[in-house]
Amino acid sequence: MTDATSSPGDTPADVRPALEVRDLKVEFRLRRGAVTAVDGLSYHIHRGETLAIVGESGSGKTVAAQAVLGILPTPPATVTAGRVLLLGQDLLTLTESERRRMRGEHVALIAQNSSLNPVFSVGWQVAEPFRAHRGMSHGDAMARAAELLDRVGIPAAKTRLKDYPHEFSGGMRQRASIAMAMALEPDVLIADEPTTALDVTIQAQIMSLLGQMQDETGMGMVLITHDLGLVSESADRILVMYAGRECETGGAEQVITRPAHPYTRGLMESIPRPRHKRSRLSPIPGSPPDLMSPSSGCAFAARCSFAEDRCRVERPELVAVMTGRASSCWRSGEVLERPSLEEHVNV
Repeated sequence: MTDATSSPGDTPADVRPALEVRDLKVEFRLRRGAVTAVDGLSYHIHRGETLAIVGESGSGKTVAAQAVLGILPTPPATVTAGRVLLLGQDLLTLTESERRRMRGEHVALIAQNSSLNPVFSVGWQVAEPFRAHRGMSHGDAMARAAELLDRVGIPAAKTRLKDYPHEFSGGMRQRASIAMAMALEPDVLIADEPTTALDVTIQAQIMSLLGQMQDETGMGMVLITHDLGLVSESADRILVMYAGRECETGGAEQVITRPAHPYTRGLMESIPRPRHKRSRLSPIPGSPPDLMSPSSGCAFAARCSFAEDRCRVERPELVAVMTGRASSCWRSGEVLERPSLEEHVNV
């Protein structure tokens, strides 16, 4: 990642990340007080690369994605610090109309359980980016919509343009959402739980389709998911979030097989293992912390078998533990020395 003090122009465009998030902070200002939902998050992604962001519900994954796209529910959510550099341009400094032009054109979203509006036809919605960003006529935009729906595997796509979302199956709606997101061939795609509630066959088809379109366009992809099996098959790198902060990051296979943070190891050990059909799962004990009452120490300490007195009073920062790997744990070295979880690569 480029140095946080450098300006976007300091890095040549051909080596600059397609998307770079620096020290992002998001607060929810509620009647009971302020909650920091994302606390100093940093990551980057290059074109053609897939970064998976994983963690339990409430860890801040989706809120961070909404902040990048500029679609946070405001109020009560507010970005209080950080930079979001898309192709070197800081999105947080743009007006809403300027950010709207960037969405779809350069960065797009596939939302959980499809993002289709039930009151408009599928064809009208898939055609909208061509009308809004390319100034196409209704007829030309609908023709392109038919091409896109055919490309993502909708049978008899031209005849389905006037259908409404409820007339599509769950898998077809998600395919149509992918068509909308990919309409303008964005530089970065944020896929937020793109296969949730779909059966495993459709999940595989959706991820295969995303991989194919990524190969064709060279886009970078941020994959937000709970499905660690999906991560092992699709991601180049992994960022693990807990209580709004990144606790570990590194190459996908390394993080999965040899975690450097107790939380990451807990996530991996809680996955059902096909080779051990009779073995019991090892869930992470306890519950995520109350962000209204943040601890001065490590947020994971109360659930961690490695925790010591220091962990409860002093919060560890994210530091390098080896080339391409970083962890925010005082005892990362000991966690790394634990037996490998190699079988989890093919969960």
